[in-house]
Amino acid sequence: MGKGGEQGGDSGEPAAQIRFYTWEEIQKHNLRTDKWLVIERKVYNVTKWANRHPGGQRVISHCAGEDATDAFQAFHINPTLVQKFLKPLLIGELAPGEPSQDRDKNSQLVEDFRTLRKTAEDMNLFRASPLFFSCYLGHIIVMEVLAWLMISYFGTGWITTLILACILTTSQAQAGWLQHDFGHLSVFKKSSWNHIVHKFVIGHLKGASANWWNHRHFQHHAKPNIFQKDPDVNMLHIFVLGDTQPVEYGKKKLKYLPYNHQHEYFFLIFPPLLIPVYFQIQIISTMIKRRFWADLAWAISYYLRYFITYIPFYGVLGSLCLLTFVRFLESHWFVWVTQMNHIPMEIDSEKHRDWLSSQMAATCNIEQSFFNDWFTGHLNFQIEHHLFPTMPRHNFWKVKPLVKSLCAKYGVHYEEKPLGKAFVDIVGSLKKSGDLWLDAYLHK
Repeated sequence: MGKGGEQGGDSGEPAAQIRFYTWEEIQKHNLRTDKWLVIERKVYNVTKWANRHPGGQRVISHCAGEDATDAFQAFHINPTLVQKFLKPLLIGELAPGEPSQDRDKNSQLVEDFRTLRKTAEDMNLFRASPLFFSCYLGHIIVMEVLAWLMISYFGTGWITTLILACILTTSQAQAGWLQHDFGHLSVFKKSSWNHIVHKFVIGHLKGASANWWNHRHFQHHAKPNIFQKDPDVNMLHIFVLGDTQPVEYGKKKLKYLPYNHQHEYFFLIFPPLLIPVYFQIQIISTMIKRRFWADLAWAISYYLRYFITYIPFYGVLGSLCLLTFVRFLESHWFVWVTQMNHIPMEIDSEKHRDWLSSQMAATCNIEQSFFNDWFTGHLNFQIEHHLFPTMPRHNFWKVKPLVKSLCAKYGVHYEEKPLGKAFVDIVGSLKKSGDLWLDAYLHK
């Protein structure tokens, strides 16, 4: 139970009652129908408001019963403005004798990380370069125009079409990285401007849904590589990941697929089918079921533009085949880049770590080069991106030394590897998990 108290003001009238809560009490409120969280020692009841949360109700629910201060700071570019939504939800504060962090987290590490963030802010590392993002959008548009000019001049022969598909794939992949920037509010100072351009880039340039992406991707950032909270590790029983899930499946004699061969059938299922099949079905169904009509309109504008451009050259069926092939190629690019930072890392159930430790356990970096930066959309700096999601990506290299120094101080592993090794590690990790499953399935 919370404890209350009253304080008299200068006027002699009693002030509003302040209720104090212990962590033991707060941690009980982590249910679907009962959600409390703590931000800067203040306790909020977000149960009724969660469904109206712009980032989706699930991401805020994942922080229920916990100190959400660092997550709150990470996702909002103007926390002061967001406070107006929190004020009516305030129900009290942590009791004076309670630590600021729950579950025996290292309070000094947490404070040092927050100091690091303040240092990054003072260095203007959260300020975007208009020139960088203008050039990035420009090179995507140039590729789209170049593709149309090429078939207009050279016709629709097999070689021309193959080159065209590669250009469109590159354009789509790079547009994917750009929408990621706007989705994370890392370009403009105002959230509303980021949201508007995000809908344009992901909708008109890619034919996808901004709301679908937001609700899915923010969960991944809040609880990376955590089963039942990160949708990116929900493999629908097709793969088993990490060290614990394979053993659990094996002990329960679950064999939806021969998981000891998952590192082999990975090549046939994951890279070729994720975007052209799974994501397309999920995006369309989500926009219709949740009535994201604005997103649907933007997506329709993409398909109208695409078919108006290419039907005169390839006809309806040919244009559909070209689009499917482009999605097929893009899917390979996307899967290898996005999974190399996460699948080889720790994947497990919730362990209630502090923000720095949880992100470091689930992410790794890829060595920097001009090509790696461009090819991955700067997701080769996955560690810095996860620690500071709203930081413009062209500043990751500047904050990297500070992050490495803090990790070294507390013995937190900072992993960085070459691009080729990162790709190999995906397959190696799947093989290791598959072997763990087979051993448990046969012998436990």
